[in-house]
Amino acid sequence: MTSDPGALALPTEVRKQSAAERAARGRAARALVSRTSLGEWQPAADRFDPVRMLLEQEQSRIPALLPIRHARMAAGPFAFYRGAAILMAADLGSRPSTELVVQACGDAHLSNFGLFAAPDRSLIFDVNDFDETHPAPFEWDVARLITSFELAGQEAGLADAVRTRICRSVAAAYRGHMQRFAGMQDLDVWYERVDTTALQALARAQSDKQVSKVLARSIDKARTRDRWSAVSKLTTPAHDSRQFLDHPPLLTRIGLDNAARRVLDDMFRDYRSTLDDDRRELIRRYHIVDIGLKIVGVGSVGLLAFVILLQGRDADDAIVLQVKQAMPSVLEPYTSASDFAKQGHRVASGQRLMQAASDVFLGWVTGPAGRDYYVRQLRDMKWSPDVSRFDEGTLSGYAQACAWALARAHARTGDAVAMAAYLGESTRFEDAMARFAAAYARQSNADFDAFMRAVGAGTVAIAGEQEQAAIVERAFSPESLPHLLGARPGTRE
Repeated sequence: MTSDPGALALPTEVRKQSAAERAARGRAARALVSRTSLGEWQPAADRFDPVRMLLEQEQSRIPALLPIRHARMAAGPFAFYRGAAILMAADLGSRPSTELVVQACGDAHLSNFGLFAAPDRSLIFDVNDFDETHPAPFEWDVARLITSFELAGQEAGLADAVRTRICRSVAAAYRGHMQRFAGMQDLDVWYERVDTTALQALARAQSDKQVSKVLARSIDKARTRDRWSAVSKLTTPAHDSRQFLDHPPLLTRIGLDNAARRVLDDMFRDYRSTLDDDRRELIRRYHIVDIGLKIVGVGSVGLLAFVILLQGRDADDAIVLQVKQAMPSVLEPYTSASDFAKQGHRVASGQRLMQAASDVFLGWVTGPAGRDYYVRQLRDMKWSPDVSRFDEGTLSGYAQACAWALARAHARTGDAVAMAAYLGESTRFEDAMARFAAAYARQSNADFDAFMRAVGAGTVAIAGEQEQAAIVERAFSPESLPHLLGARPGTRE
């Protein structure tokens, strides 16, 4: 581990170069990968078996939960794409890159953006999923984002020309914002936010009243999803406290016995040490009163994801934290080894680097068996879109916001001057990325077809809704919790 974890994106020798030298470096990257060639996608004759790669990835996950993961991925091509970041990472990693490195999200599809509350309680729009974050070439994130719009457009039944127009707009907006950031001072880039005022101006620029209406509803909904809404929706009064509801498979109350409480108290103490001093003092005023299992997302299913109920002065002073298992990034095999000894630390650091403002309770911890986790507050005005309800106008407006947020995140951690010089003034970048999105969407659809054939053959097991609840109830209980976390019941690790 280096003495400066997370400092790979903009090396010291680059920071000391003049703007002209950095721009020259960006233009020189075109010799490595021309902008036109970014649009090319042709799978190698010996390309990996997608189903086998997905099954191999699952070997480190909780076996009982895998049929739930498969069922979610089988919902359709876009759901499959969300759960198959490892496949695209392998494909992108097999191609030449610009070597213009940023702190990449690693899974920058359109559902991993949304609204959430900054510590000053203002609403901002940003990337909001960092399980796969790792230093990588900037174009990998852009490719994953634009392809997600192509697949979402297919799911919405949009015509080919409309999808192409939306995909080109993502790349054009990314290029335009990166050029703007290249002309800004570093501190100004760092302070920039895509807040509600910026989103409203973006909506007005779309000249589509429906976009403004959808944005207004989204902002209103996010503001109702505050800390207490998570408490009231997920818990119920119990004696002089509260406890989680039991609604498997989405939320399963595990509860606490003495062995589980000892393990969690130790982990909670270690987690607190990863927070800044002021936040450590705040969280020290709370104690754990209950725990549950919450199955979230698509690609994350099979990893442990707990919700922890904390109580302060009384039952009305409560917080819900999410404790989610962190595994090595899918990007790491195709880039460089992680600087971080703990995967939870990698996730939290990447989030802090990329987001304009991060959750005050964001931290990490390692369980007694060596499993790494990151910790954050559940909800806190978080909102992500239901893209199945988007029409052309709202999808196009949302595309602009995602491109802006991603460019801002990349400019914070990479060389905006070099990236802007590489992207240039012409439309070659957006032309190429739209072509790539269409070609790679065909690849992803073919991988989905292979996955569904494996489901039909019984190679990949899926569970129906009724079966999912039974699976979770059998697998998780107070007695199982210390074992899952790695401690022997009745012992203090």
